[in-house]
Amino acid sequence: MTYASFTNSPAERPARSVAVGKAIPAGVGKNRLAALLVLAAGAEFLFVAFGAYCAAVLYHHGSPDAPKYIQESILIAAMQLLVSVGLRQYSRIQTQPRHVFLWSGVSAVLFVFAFFISTIFLLKVSEGYSRATVIAQAASVLVMVLCVRAICFSLLQPAIASGLIDARRIILIGDPSHCLNFSARVIATGIRTIRSFDFPTFRTGSSVPERSDAVEVPSHTRELITECRPLRADDIVILTSEVDVPAALALAGALSELPADVHVVPVGAVDLMAVSRIAQFGNMVTMRIFQSPLTPFHRAIKRSFDIAAAIVGLVVVSPLFVILALAIKLDSRGPVLFRQTRHGYNNETIRVVKFRSMTVTEDGDNFKQVTRHDPRVTRLGRIMRQTNIDELPQLFNVLVGDMSLVGPRPHATSQNEAFARLISSFSRRHNVKPGITGWAQVNGHRGETDTLEKMRRRIEHDLYYIDNWSFLLDLKIIVMTLFSRKVYWNAF
Repeated sequence: MTYASFTNSPAERPARSVAVGKAIPAGVGKNRLAALLVLAAGAEFLFVAFGAYCAAVLYHHGSPDAPKYIQESILIAAMQLLVSVGLRQYSRIQTQPRHVFLWSGVSAVLFVFAFFISTIFLLKVSEGYSRATVIAQAASVLVMVLCVRAICFSLLQPAIASGLIDARRIILIGDPSHCLNFSARVIATGIRTIRSFDFPTFRTGSSVPERSDAVEVPSHTRELITECRPLRADDIVILTSEVDVPAALALAGALSELPADVHVVPVGAVDLMAVSRIAQFGNMVTMRIFQSPLTPFHRAIKRSFDIAAAIVGLVVVSPLFVILALAIKLDSRGPVLFRQTRHGYNNETIRVVKFRSMTVTEDGDNFKQVTRHDPRVTRLGRIMRQTNIDELPQLFNVLVGDMSLVGPRPHATSQNEAFARLISSFSRRHNVKPGITGWAQVNGHRGETDTLEKMRRRIEHDLYYIDNWSFLLDLKIIVMTLFSRKVYWNAF
């Protein structure tokens, strides 16, 4: 049994170089990256040891026994280094966002001190080593790790993006336009395309093998392997259309004898592949295209924070509630609060509470979005909308669980139904609870969405938040809500 026969001999299959950016000799960029990663790991070791020792000395006010903490500080630094290297935290820096890289450092510190405390307890050498000392050292080490990693990330990522460092060197096989687009897309992460080849096509009447243990390889495929071998690529990426998937799989099998990772990427699904992961599903392995944005653990953290913050917020602003209630009644006729039907988590309808800022309260199909200088907005209502205090009653929505402090802003149901038909990924913003504030709002994308482009920009930011959620991102958005001027853009 043989692999599927392909046309295009090496002479007919032109090789192209589609590398984008500064060219680096083979091996130089990789050596630079390895050297910088070793340097960063070494710096973390030194700073962790220094931080642990200084914390112990300062806590004991320069006690004569301070030198005894040198050994423990070196042990803590060594364990931190082993955990970081063992979990490949530094080697993944070129493929991780900043918050993931920093959070991995926090996890390593927690693991190290849990192990350290257990060890000194089991070996009965904890006498004279107070709990306060351990806490001081843990806090100091945590600060050192975060500082070193933040600096390392800030220096390394621009070097990778500028071409000074090669994270990976790849060969592309596929249509020239697809290769060019793919190369331009991945170059920002330091992935350099060193060569590309046209995708070989089937000969008439050929068939794809049914078995994966074929051993005979056509001569022209063997020549392609020979051309790829001296390039010493880290990865070979086969860009295939839907109809060429069987041929791509056969070609991947033939290329497996090269010391490189072989990837098959459907060209029509590059965006989906960017968020996909290989997952264990029972006794099978699947490609998970999308995943639930929050795990049960993350949902519990987010919900606990929401409840605590909503209770504190309601207590703090309760005097303001009384003042605004009286002012609204004196300013215009109508209720102090009004409820509007909007879409929440999983597209379910919720009733959102707000301070009334208009002379009329519209809902459902009667809803008409507020525009600049809208005559329906009251004098007091304009001030409340410009300062966002009309949203404060939504703390009650957070408390009962309909909303979160941070998330995509909920839209009126009629507005959702209109845009959901125009933007394919629109409803994915409802995969998390809506929020009082969100990533789109703190980046200036609020107010009237009178064009499709404005809504697209808002949805892009909402989906970025969903795909990159972290508790630290929530805290960042809350701080930006309080202090960023962008929050008040387009507020009317």
